[in-house]
Amino acid sequence: MAPRGSQRTVNKIVAENRKARFNYEIIDTYEAGLVLTGTEVKSLREGKANIAESYASDEGEEIWLINSHLPEYLQANRFNHEPRRRRKLLLSKREINRLRASINREGMTLVPLKIYFNEKGRAKLELALAKGKKLHDKRETEKERDWNRQKQRILKTG
Repeated sequence: MAPRGSQRTVNKIVAENRKARFNYEIIDTYEAGLVLTGTEVKSLREGKANIAESYASDEGEEIWLINSHLPEYLQANRFNHEPRRRRKLLLSKREINRLRASINREGMTLVPLKIYFNEKGRAKLELALAKGKKLHDKRETEKERDWNRQKQRILKTG
């Protein structure tokens, strides 16, 4: 029988928002816990989640993850969860106040980057404080990425 610690998945990425780094300039990142039901955790462990169209919003004294899609767990039968429900994020009061100030004063956005399981097996969300890129910034990012690819090809071939 394997030791208890080896059964867990360490920092297993379940869902990633790859377009976020292209569409937004990431200022700061935070690690937030998620309030989930049992069937949502089981669905996450299967690796079926989508946060590409989701965002975070501050309402009252709390921050919520909105429009994330966690599909229903097939074996749960009638005790299943709603796939696109709002999920509360667990952050400290200081972090919440800092995020709210940045959103209200500076017009920044809270964008989820990825959902993963940490060392203790808890589902975590990497949340980014971001500023939207303009079209010319996106083009510049794309040019830089293409140039780096060409450099690697040139160095590889000799």
